[in-house]
Amino acid sequence: MPQLATTRRTPARARAARPSATLAVTGAATAVALMNYTAPMLTLPDTAAAFGTPDSARAWLLNGTPLGLAVLLLVAGSLADAHGRRRVFLLGTLALGLTTGLGAFAGSTLTFTLARVAQGAASAAVLAGSLGLLADTYPSGRDRIRATGIWGASVSGGIALGPLLAGALSLVDWRLAYEVLGLGALVIAAVGARTLGGGTLAAGTPAARTLATGKAAPEPAAAQRPRPDIPGAVALGLALAALLTALTLGRDGWLRAPVVLLLLASAALTAVFVAVEHRSRTPMVDLALLRRPAFLASTLGALFTGLAVIGLFSVVPALLQGGAGMSPLGAAWLFVLWSGTAFVVALQARRLAGRLSATYQLTVGFVLSAAGVLALLGGLDGPWPRLLPGLLVAGAGSGLLNAALPRLAVDSVPPERAAMGSGANNTARYIGSSAGVALTLALTTAGPDTALLVSAGLALTGGALTLVLGRRRPARRPRR
Repeated sequence: MPQLATTRRTPARARAARPSATLAVTGAATAVALMNYTAPMLTLPDTAAAFGTPDSARAWLLNGTPLGLAVLLLVAGSLADAHGRRRVFLLGTLALGLTTGLGAFAGSTLTFTLARVAQGAASAAVLAGSLGLLADTYPSGRDRIRATGIWGASVSGGIALGPLLAGALSLVDWRLAYEVLGLGALVIAAVGARTLGGGTLAAGTPAARTLATGKAAPEPAAAQRPRPDIPGAVALGLALAALLTALTLGRDGWLRAPVVLLLLASAALTAVFVAVEHRSRTPMVDLALLRRPAFLASTLGALFTGLAVIGLFSVVPALLQGGAGMSPLGAAWLFVLWSGTAFVVALQARRLAGRLSATYQLTVGFVLSAAGVLALLGGLDGPWPRLLPGLLVAGAGSGLLNAALPRLAVDSVPPERAAMGSGANNTARYIGSSAGVALTLALTTAGPDTALLVSAGLALTGGALTLVLGRRRPARRPRR
């Protein structure tokens, strides 16, 4: 393609894709990324048996992708803001297809986990780039509410379809699910490269200024371009790895020296991450955004969604197979009852936008999630009809959370920071989900009801925090 700044036809060549096409491609890629994320939930017993994975290491089979997501989502958001959301989105979709396909050929717990981490890194680019593209395509108003609601529904749809696909294909071979998902991501990358055309350009880049003015803008020198915050990413990755290892080892005793030391190391590395972000000229996240009540509500809401909701329901299919003796496909259908309800509710939640703010919608979502989880007490050992009311109520709560979080993520930051806002929101979600998976697996050693009670308590805590922040108003700047 000719350079944007060298021809008079630049504006025509660089114009954005049709909004409907952008929404369709980003929604499809997001759904595949989430299907890949949730596929191991149903194949965990078979995967662990194939690799000879001990019980103490099973959390890593689930946590590889959220670890990669959590560490690189903020980097991906910053890169998308600086270098183009379309470019980051398409590269991420292509990488997701390749790494998911390679994961199907893993031969050990370590290689599978490393492949999953790479898939998480690719998914980070998909998620950050997709929400950034939607923020550009739908600047504000009811169209943005509708678009982010559909995007949230694609999250719920991916969560629902991933285990169902994995459960069905596991009847033949559990590896087939990853081969199919890898192929799907490659097809979406090819369609997106054509459909998105010139794509939506990063605000402030020379190409964007050329599109706006019709005049050529010089490309900046390499030294002037924002650089990825590698020290921050390393500090965050080490902090999260230490936390997950501590939670995984905690199943054998929470007060043992290795667990305590790892928790202290995680806290220290988190402090290092904050210090690095304060000093960096190009931080992964602008910490000043945390002074905004809406942004803080979005971040904490995402964190507690991961801890209380995603962490628990990532493990529920394996608990159903172990406790109730269900087949992978049978457990998948029960999981779809929860995630499918979330999909439908997220798709319809935009109708509440005019009557219920995003922060209040988060609060209602957390309360419903807690109520649904409490209704599951004593039911994970069967019979399965006993679980239906709780799954439906918890699914409705999850749908409200999935619809409200992306809307609040982009509305709570300046437009030029939309990708950073979505990256911070999803980072918090997957930090929470990684910790939630490890914590849930550790707590199940005392029985599944212990994990359910802790999950409900975390959901109510998240609801209380978002309710308080939703009532706060940003501080006004003094008049000069």
